[in-house]
Amino acid sequence: MKQQSIKILFFLTLSIGIGIQAFSQKNLTNLNQALRYSRYSRLGMKIVPVKISDTKFKIQFVVEKIEANQEFNTFSFTYSLLNSYSDEILGDKTTILTANDLTHDTDRHWVFEKELNLSEEEQTTILLFTALDTRQGDEYFYHLDLKSPFVFDLPNFGAFYANGVGFDQTYLNSGNSLLFNSAGGPNLHSFYYPMNFEVPYPPMEIKPADVPRELEVSDEGDFLANVPKSLDKVGYYFIQSDTSKATGLVLKTAHEAFPKVKDWDEMVQMVTYISTRKEHETLLLATDKKKALDEYWINLTRNPDTSKDLIREYFRQIEFANLLFTDFKEGWKTDKGMIYIVMGAPQEVNFYVDREVWSYGGMNESSKIRFTFARVKNILSPHYYTLNRSRAYQPVWFKNISLWRSGKMAF
Repeated sequence: MKQQSIKILFFLTLSIGIGIQAFSQKNLTNLNQALRYSRYSRLGMKIVPVKISDTKFKIQFVVEKIEANQEFNTFSFTYSLLNSYSDEILGDKTTILTANDLTHDTDRHWVFEKELNLSEEEQTTILLFTALDTRQGDEYFYHLDLKSPFVFDLPNFGAFYANGVGFDQTYLNSGNSLLFNSAGGPNLHSFYYPMNFEVPYPPMEIKPADVPRELEVSDEGDFLANVPKSLDKVGYYFIQSDTSKATGLVLKTAHEAFPKVKDWDEMVQMVTYISTRKEHETLLLATDKKKALDEYWINLTRNPDTSKDLIREYFRQIEFANLLFTDFKEGWKTDKGMIYIVMGAPQEVNFYVDREVWSYGGMNESSKIRFTFARVKNILSPHYYTLNRSRAYQPVWFKNISLWRSGKMAF
C-alpha cells in the first residue's frame, strides 16, 4: 500500500511538472488547437457552464473517451481563468484536476465539477480546459468565454444526460430527452425553429449570402426544469429561462441517422462541394437518385474500386464535419464544415478574441494557406464564426476539388 501511494505521488508530481512546463510562455492566441478537429484525437472536451450569479459559475469539465480502454492516469488535466486571449498562461493561473476531483467516471466520460468565482471588474474572462497525454506529449485544449464582448450572457441552466453528465454533443437525435438543470426558477421556455438552411457559398465567392426574410418559429411554451424533456422534431430549439433577455441555449435536433447520411436525397445534396453545377443539377432532377449517384461516382474516377474508396472518404469527412461543427445548422452546411470537408483537418488552429485561423501546408509562414473565420456576436451561440471569403482562394480550392474528383484525396 505504501509503495502504491509513493507511485501515485510520483506520477502526480510528474504530471503537474509536465503540465505547468507545457504552459510556459504560452497564451491562447499561440496555442495550436488543431487536435480538437483531428480525426485521430483520443479525447473530446467540453465545458458546460451554469451561471449562478454575475460572479459565480458552476462548471462541468466533460471529457469524452473517444479511444477505448482509456486510463485516467495517462493524462494530466488542468484549467485556467484568463482575462484576455493574450494573457500568458502561468503556473499560478493553472489548477490541476486529479482523480479526487472526478464526479463521474463512466464508460464514455470523465467529468470534473467546480464552482468558479469571477472578478467583477474584469470585462473578459475565458476558461481554458487542457488535457496532456503524458505518453506522447499531445495537448488537447477547449476554451469558453464566460464574459466577453462577443457574449450576450450565459444561461443559468445547462443541458445534461440522464446520468448527470453535461451534454457534450453538438446535436441531439430527435425523439431523445435531456435534463435541463437550472439554478434559477422551476420553469424554462422553449422555442422551436423548423429551419432547413442552404449550403454556404465557396470561399472565393465574395458576394454576401442570402438572408431569410422571415424566420419560422413555434412557441413551445414553458416546461419544468430538472425533469427529462423530449425534443421530438428536426430543426433547432432555443431554450430560455427569461424570454425578455438575449440569453439562452441552442440545441440542434437531427434525424435518427445523424451524423451519418440518412438517404439518397440527402447524399445528393452533400456532393455539391465537389460537383460542377451541371452535375449537381442533374442529380437533383434525377428520378432514381441511387442510380444517378452510382453513375456520378463511377464517372468521376472511371474505376469502381477507386469510387468506393472515394465515397467512403468523402462521407467520412461529412460525418466528422457534423460531429465537430454543428450549431443551429448541420455541421456540413457551416463555413467551417465546408472547408473541413474539402481541405481536410487544418494543421494549425489559432484563436483570437475576434477570429479563428486555420493554416494548411507550406514549408514556411509565407507559403501557408490560411482561412480566417470572423467571430460574430450571435444570440444563438457565444462562439459563432463566418468565413472571410476571398478570390485568392480559387486556385487552392479547385486544386483540392480536382484531387477529390480523381480519388486521390486522403486524410
